[in-house]
Amino acid sequence: MSRIETHLADLGIVLPEPVAPVANYVPFVVTGDLVFISGQVSIGPDGLITGKLGKDVSLEAGIEAAHACGVNLVAQLRAACSGDLDRVRRVVKLGGFVNCTHDFINQPTVVNGASDLMVAVFGGPGRHARTAVGAPSLPLNAAVEVDGVFEIS
Repeated sequence: MSRIETHLADLGIVLPEPVAPVANYVPFVVTGDLVFISGQVSIGPDGLITGKLGKDVSLEAGIEAAHACGVNLVAQLRAACSGDLDRVRRVVKLGGFVNCTHDFINQPTVVNGASDLMVAVFGGPGRHARTAVGAPSLPLNAAVEVDGVFEIS
């Protein structure tokens, strides 16, 4: 078991099978030493986490939805690294999209659910640049979607 896989187990995180694309795109692209992972929606162990922040999803539930997106990003990253997460050198950038009302202003707090996970899993190299924006809707009514760029060896 790799160092990162051992750390995931210590954190109590079980990576799911990577989610297959629902449209005409690939889940990730590896170019040079970078991996670009397509947006991962908020699918947790109990299924898709749906709804709109500021209306029918609490801030805490939104943070958990972003955490689920982060877990799905790491699952895709493991696939991109042929199963070896120890190849990850750095989390470069996350882009977070929050399904929210027009007056909701806590997108950064929500997306911290994914950002905090990256730091917990990868330590210092998990710190990254980031975007956190609100959206009037997301695919499948997902509460959150996060994409990412990672550096690998």
